[in-house]
Amino acid sequence: MALRAANEYADKLRKSGLRPTRQRLALAKLLFGRGDRHVTAEGLHEEAAKAGVGVSLATVYNTMHQFTGAKLLREVTVDGTRTYFDTNTGNHHHFYCEDDGSLLDIAGDGIAVAGLPQPPHGAKVDRVDVIVRLKRR
Repeated sequence: MALRAANEYADKLRKSGLRPTRQRLALAKLLFGRGDRHVTAEGLHEEAAKAGVGVSLATVYNTMHQFTGAKLLREVTVDGTRTYFDTNTGNHHHFYCEDDGSLLDIAGDGIAVAGLPQPPHGAKVDRVDVIVRLKRR
């Protein structure tokens, strides 16, 4: 079972144009082994340490940015100090709970955005990200 999963992650990385190094495979297993989720680089670094995966925080950041560039992850910037990486790369938006820092998915068709401005000449709208901020009572 573990070998089959490792081969699946290696194939996923290769298909995205990334070489399946030991560190990338270990981080891919942590990221993609539990379904869709939102994780910070610091959170993934802690998970890696608990799992006995010896990687530096810089390596985690670099790998997550490589995964994002390869369209395996989606970067969600909540504010200037907090960035999450989302394993769900499909069309969707987010609830952000300001009290505990959690992100929850909103279906892409759950929000309609009207009145988008015309993009500048030579550009097109790639996607619209909506973050709905919540406070618990």
